[in-house]
This record gives sequence, C-alpha cells and structure tokens, in this order.
Amino acid sequence: MKTTISEVAKHIGEDVTIGSWIANKRSSGKIAFLQLRDGTGFMQGIVVKAEIGEEKFQEAKALTQETSLYVTGTIVEDERSLFGYEMQIKDFEVIHEAVDYPITPKNHGTEFLMDHRHLWLRSKKQHAIMKVRNEIIRATYEFFNENGYVKIDPPILTGSSAEGTTELFHTQYFDEEAYLSQSGQLYMEAAAMAFGKVFSFGPTFRAEKSKTRRHLIEFWMIEPEMAFMDHEDSLNVQENYVSHIASSVLKNCSLELQTLERDTAMLEKISAPFPRITYDEAVDMLKEKGFDDIEWGEDFGAPHETAIAESFDKPVFITHYPKDIKAFYMKPDPDRSDVVLCADLIAPEGYGEIVGGSQRIDDLKLMEQRYDEHGLTGEAYEWYLQLRRYGSVPHSGFGLGLERTVAWIAGVEHVRETIPFPRLLNRLYP
Repeated sequence: MKTTISEVAKHIGEDVTIGSWIANKRSSGKIAFLQLRDGTGFMQGIVVKAEIGEEKFQEAKALTQETSLYVTGTIVEDERSLFGYEMQIKDFEVIHEAVDYPITPKNHGTEFLMDHRHLWLRSKKQHAIMKVRNEIIRATYEFFNENGYVKIDPPILTGSSAEGTTELFHTQYFDEEAYLSQSGQLYMEAAAMAFGKVFSFGPTFRAEKSKTRRHLIEFWMIEPEMAFMDHEDSLNVQENYVSHIASSVLKNCSLELQTLERDTAMLEKISAPFPRITYDEAVDMLKEKGFDDIEWGEDFGAPHETAIAESFDKPVFITHYPKDIKAFYMKPDPDRSDVVLCADLIAPEGYGEIVGGSQRIDDLKLMEQRYDEHGLTGEAYEWYLQLRRYGSVPHSGFGLGLERTVAWIAGVEHVRETIPFPRLLNRLYP
C-alpha cells in the first residue's frame, strides 16, 4: 500500500510503501538510520542488517543525500522523535541517485543558501516555514469565506499608483505607460460597492531600495474592503482575523513550530481584543523610552515600532496618524482634521507592522480636494472618483502583508525565508 509520511499514523503496524528522498543518514554497526522526506513531512527509517541482508544493508549505507527511492516497511510508534513514528524498512528501490548534492549537513552562508534556494526549500526548517505560510493562507480563506466575503482578483498591471508614490515598477503597456501593482486596494473599493464585503490575495510590488529584514520587492497581500463599515468596525475585523490565523497555526502546525523552536506561549496570547493607542500616545511613549528626536508628524521606523511593541504582549494598534504622512484616500477624523481614521497593527517581539488600514473618504467634494492637494490627474483616477459620485457609502479596508506575518508567527528573523523564491534588491535568481 502506498501512502505518505503525513498519513503514517493511520497505518501503525502495517507495511506501506512511501516515495521519498534521503535527507540525511547515519549508521551504527549493523543498523542504518535513514532520514526520509517526501514533501509531506520527515520521518526516520531503520535498516537492520540482520533483517534486510548484507547486500541490501551495504546499499543502504551507500545511499547519498537527496537520492530518491521507494521505501517499504512497517510503521511503528517512536516516542523519542517529535514526529512520533518511524519505519522499520524491509526493502527499498532507488529511483535516482543524487551525486554531490551542494547543501550538505553543515553550516552554509546565507548568500550560498539563497543561490541554491531551489534546493534549500527541501530542508527541514524551510519546509516548516512554508507549511506555516500555507496554513495562514488556508486560514485566511476560511475566515473570509465563513464571514461572507467574496474573493475578487484586482489587476496586477495598472495605469496609476494606489498611493501616489514613485516607488513603482514601470513597464510599457503597448503605447502607454503602466505599473506593477503596489496594492489592489482601489479596485477592491470598487468591488466592495458591488459585493459589500470582499477580499483579495495576490502579489504586490514595491520598487523601494531597502535592504532591511522586513522588506521584499515582491510580496503577497491580503486586502479586505468592506462597505457600510467604519474605522472601529474595521479594527474589530482585523483583530479577529489575526487571532484566527494565529490560533489556526497553533492548532494545525504544532510539529512545524517545534521544528522552528518557536515559543508558542507568545502565540497563545494572541486573541482579540488587541490594545490600541493613538499616534499622539505613541510619540509620548517613545519620548519616555529615550527617543528624544522623534517629533509629532514624523512616521515611525522599525526601531520605533519595536520599542512600542515591547510594552505589549499582543499586537497593538497605533491609530489616528497625521494626515500629511498617510495616503490621500484616508478619511480625516471628524473631530480633528489633522489626523486620519487609520491604524497600523504592530506585531510583538520586534516584527513590526503587519497590517495597515483606514476608513476611506466617502465624500465626493473632499476627495476632489485631496486629488488637487496630491496632484492626481482626473484622467487616471476618474473611475475611482466615480465611486463617490454614484451611491457612496462609509467604507473601510486594510492590507495584511503575508511574509511579515509568517515571519512573526513562525519566529523567523528575515522575510527572505518566508516566501518560496524571494525577490530582493540585488536578487532575481533563482
């Protein structure tokens, strides 16, 4: 019977066959220990000379790293391993012998591993990170589908910027200029006016020349947009969504979190509601922590976000940022015109901003005023203006950066390990 490593718990005491690769191996006298992987997980296989015969035992000892093979044997419980099961191998058939596999079981430099990212993905830690990423994606669809959202796919090629910035990738679209999308938000607002509650999940691009551990050139965003919801409603959705994905990873990726040596006690604290402070309070807090040079009206950098997060053991919302440092579409606070109804969600443990959101301007005249202030052309943004002209309603939305969220939940230092093939400032290979 063929099965997979992830399914062996259903076959205790049975003989099964698994297609796998040799992740590592060692031998001790008359026993060989094969570390097997098959894409669904990792498991140890035991080869005993007395049971398999001299010829086959010597063949097992000679197996090279990443050689592919079919292994057949009996599944037994193994309380010594994190996985909990192992195979007593009775036979194996080599499919393809790997020779001189470059990533050996020793320390390698980051650049070497990034050059071999296509192979590095096979390692136990990288496998665990990708499984956590996959669970966050699965839980994302679950959360929004169960709460009445419709998935809408915005375009990747656009004729204008979502936030009016210059950090865009330009391309020629036949006889006109186009850009790779930095956000699907504007299109999601249009979708929300048609479907009420929507979300997108797709790649976005930023031509920001940053080398920090929190930045990628190409990354994935989850962007919900909601009609008839104000700023407070949106904050409630955000904290419930983030709580859901954290609890889902705890529930379904316990082995992966152990592999990553993640402190799950920190993740167990992630449940709504989250603490909230205003931008004003954040500035005061930073001054108390020794950031004497921070002035009201300045945006926060990574050190500021980390310092603020240290005061909380859950993600914290920083709300009501100054209008002049936020995007043109954010709705001003009715009680205070110099700040907007927005929030950034800062992850604990120094992982920085993982969510940014706001209530959007729904008043036509105010949006026209913001167009003038930001020099936005009516030709490129006329369709967006029409959303306020034809049946405008209060609406809000947010964007969650997948890779930063994976880094935080998995406890990974750099976002380059949270995406299968990272695109960095000086890296377009492999």
